[in-house]
Amino acid sequence: MSKDERSEEPPPKLFSTREEWKDVKPIEQTELSNPLVPIFYPPEYKDALDYFRGIVATEERSERVLELTERIIRMNPAHYSVWQYRYETLMALNSSLEKEIRLMDELALAHMKFYQVWHHRKLLMMKHKRPLAELSFIAKVLAMDVKNYHTWAYRQWLLTYFDDDELWRYELPFVDLLLKEDARNNSAWHHRFFVVFDSGVRDGDEDRAMVIRRELSYSKQKIALAPNNLSAWNYLRGVLNKTGTKFGSVKSFVIPYTLPREEGASAEEVLDLDNPSPSIYATLPCALAIEFLVDVCEEEGELNRAVELLTSLAEEHDTMRKRYWDYRAKNIIGNPAAAPTSANS
Repeated sequence: MSKDERSEEPPPKLFSTREEWKDVKPIEQTELSNPLVPIFYPPEYKDALDYFRGIVATEERSERVLELTERIIRMNPAHYSVWQYRYETLMALNSSLEKEIRLMDELALAHMKFYQVWHHRKLLMMKHKRPLAELSFIAKVLAMDVKNYHTWAYRQWLLTYFDDDELWRYELPFVDLLLKEDARNNSAWHHRFFVVFDSGVRDGDEDRAMVIRRELSYSKQKIALAPNNLSAWNYLRGVLNKTGTKFGSVKSFVIPYTLPREEGASAEEVLDLDNPSPSIYATLPCALAIEFLVDVCEEEGELNRAVELLTSLAEEHDTMRKRYWDYRAKNIIGNPAAAPTSANS
């Protein structure tokens, strides 16, 4: 049934008008006699909540409770107490988890930005224990909103909770596909880092030195395609920091991105996978590369050179953040090691 068809349906009958609910005593929400900012609930919502408080008071667990809680959730998917009572009722009735998950498929797609939807799904999955098909559903949700925080958090929970190699083996190919579609997808970059470095050692990744080389090469290749991609530079930084690798170890890769393109220059015929050159479409020099080189200079004690680079960012390459670059340069200048060198030194 389409959304338009549902909108043409008459509104559902109030619970207060239904004969099968006559035995329930509705309980109205407690309000001050003269509230400063009264909340005017729609009649359908107020009616349903009054009956929800009524069944909670008697601790009823029944099929009609599932109907009532579904009605409320469709009107307000953020009502955590209703979700929790629904889950407890499902467990008490030993209801079909398959049926509930099918309903949750619909609600998750409609209300994917609500934490409560995913928490309920998590509780169901802990009982259902069929995570492989769940990855396919999550991919479907991400196809609609590829940067939805709650969906990514749920995917990471699913992987770590079940911790099955059959689940993990799909993650890097999945992330790689997303980054091919959008190299600036920071959520996908974050998930890649989680899979590679923050979730244990997977089969085939026991050689950590090889893994580090692979991830450095991967981030460099993405930078070469789009040098002004902050996500790729952040990933490069993250790999170096996580593994305790000096920033200076990638200096030879970074320097070409800090220089203006020579007039008439073309792409190199020999491809260096360890230090790929900027693509022919890249805008150079790249402010992100200059910032990275500043950190290299600080690490290596070349503080005067770091100040020069920060000044170029402030005055030419990234004037939008001039005050930030000036602040960083001022901090370095305040360091005695950054004092101007004399001809006799």
